Amino acid sequence: MCNISAFECNGVSGFLHQPGAASCGALALTHGAGSDCNARLLVALAEAFCARNWTVLRYNLAFRRNRPFGPPLPAYAAADQTSVKNAVAELRKLTGGTVVAAGHSYGGRQTTMLAAEEPALCEALIAFSYPLHPPKKPEQLRTAHFPSLRIPVLFAQGSVDGFGTVAEMQNAMQMIPGPARLAVVQGAGHDLKSGKFNIDGLVIRELDAMLSDHCSHPPPSAL
Repeated sequence: MCNISAFECNGVSGFLHQPGAASCGALALTHGAGSDCNARLLVALAEAFCARNWTVLRYNLAFRRNRPFGPPLPAYAAADQTSVKNAVAELRKLTGGTVVAAGHSYGGRQTTMLAAEEPALCEALIAFSYPLHPPKKPEQLRTAHFPSLRIPVLFAQGSVDGFGTVAEMQNAMQMIPGPARLAVVQGAGHDLKSGKFNIDGLVIRELDAMLSDHCSHPPPSAL
């Protein structure tokens, strides 16, 4: 049974999911441009990870704390990356073990951009529905930081995502020098069916395998 409580500390706000048993790892999970930490996808992911004894912090980025509605402005990008950094730091204080930084769409992009600059940020990354390019504009790739990604990263992409096809993601991932894996959610668009898919089989087990292969101290669930 997971315990869920409001979280507010050092500029990080959201909800903390704590498992009933000893935590095997920690997940810092944030939202996309059009939602917040209460998005159905994030809640579903947090519940699934917590059921596997992960501590999960689903949190709001800086732009959402300042604007309850509307997309982020370019001027917020640096502050949003600071939100990611602070959330990871707070989880390290709480758990002291493996920390994975994750985000949906815009949140995943900002998380990977920060990790490209700060490779010691966390042990691994998950990008849910990475916004590889704007819809119908495949030439406008958002991959400038990919050659600097050395932290293991798992991409979870819907098979009919307008922000990046499976083939486009596979091609873009070749630019990443570090370990990179792709989990495809069949029939899902950019919202990943609001979490109504096999999270355990497609994401958590894939993450466990990646951590076991590439981290010197993987969480117990990955062993």
